[in-house]
Amino acid sequence: MAGISFALSVPAAAQSEVSAGFDGALRGCENWVLDPASWANGLGPFASKLGLGDKAGWVESVNEAALPPPEMRVANHFLRINSTPNAGFILVVSDRAPFCHITGGGGVDLQPIIEGELASATFKGRWEELKSQRRGDLVSTTFRSRSDPKFEMVISRAAKAGGRLDHVQVLASAQYGLAG
Repeated sequence: MAGISFALSVPAAAQSEVSAGFDGALRGCENWVLDPASWANGLGPFASKLGLGDKAGWVESVNEAALPPPEMRVANHFLRINSTPNAGFILVVSDRAPFCHITGGGGVDLQPIIEGELASATFKGRWEELKSQRRGDLVSTTFRSRSDPKFEMVISRAAKAGGRLDHVQVLASAQYGLAG
């Protein structure tokens, strides 16, 4: 099976850094959409507010797999979060449309780390779970922002740990104004 890599155990330090990266991507998403003033002074100051230091930076372009659906590819900006040397996240935002799109992947199994973040008191304090659906090896959960019920996010990820690492492992898409 050349070209296919499977999950290996993740050292605790790397788990913590990946968890912080995912949390930073989520907070960046929330701030970008719910607080446009947070980026009014430019992209640099916005990225520094995430508290990820030199692990987060704006890039000119990203791989096709990290892009949002075509209808959301308007005035996009790309924030790359290098949680570890071989795992991280891409946050895609727009300065014309109220949405964000997060993809994550790399050489470590993100599934247990993502599940831990979604179960954390910090995440649950900001997001309310609405529904969850499992299709094969994938689970997708819809959340509503507790600070603004018009802001919803769907987070899709592997249903169990130990999966393949050669594709996007987590995808989160949030949009403002879909909820009634």
